[in-house]
Amino acid sequence: MTASSSALSQERTAVADACRRLGAEGLLIGTAGNVSVRTADRVAITATGAVLADLTPDQVTVVDLDGKIVAGTYEPTSELELHLGVYRRYGTGAVVHTHAPNATAVSCVLDELPCIHYQLLAVGGTVRVAPYATFGTPELAESVLTALDGRSAALMANHGAVTHAITLDQAVEHALLLEWACGVYQRAASMGRPRFLDEQQQLAVIEAAIARNYGTTHPAPPAQEETR
Repeated sequence: MTASSSALSQERTAVADACRRLGAEGLLIGTAGNVSVRTADRVAITATGAVLADLTPDQVTVVDLDGKIVAGTYEPTSELELHLGVYRRYGTGAVVHTHAPNATAVSCVLDELPCIHYQLLAVGGTVRVAPYATFGTPELAESVLTALDGRSAALMANHGAVTHAITLDQAVEHALLLEWACGVYQRAASMGRPRFLDEQQQLAVIEAAIARNYGTTHPAPPAQEETR
């Protein structure tokens, strides 16, 4: 096995693992959704019609950046052009598309998800909702690409959500974060009009996160021996 084919095998396995995790977290149902990861000029992407929560590596197809199949025995997802468009425009490393229940519900009501919690800054803050278009169409791909400008996440009107990141693990974490935030918004909206962070508050969070290296562990100073 060559180094190239070995890498493709690893990426196909990684996509299958990511799908099973998303399924276990309740973000995937049946065959709805798709996941991909890019290595150089190759993209490992879920096959159309596959049950994602039970996905196996052989149900992941490898294509080039023009969409030509280079490995695998199944046709890729109908949202292939959306994934390839994200790679071409934003140079990212992985894309996750789900029909997660909270995100889909919010996409049916809002034109954008406001920055209701500072953790949404991990995906760019306010999350835009791309206008509705039929799945698998160039119109849908283009509207989602526009909604992703400057963001790592977007909602798709009456459809679902899409996230991207440099790594597949990060893209999955973005999908989980977006689903959580949509759930928080729904709970808050059931009690009244939700507050959200304005630009000044968001900037303050970013500055604090940078200053404190937020999100990483830090070694504690050594304990000092008690003196008598």
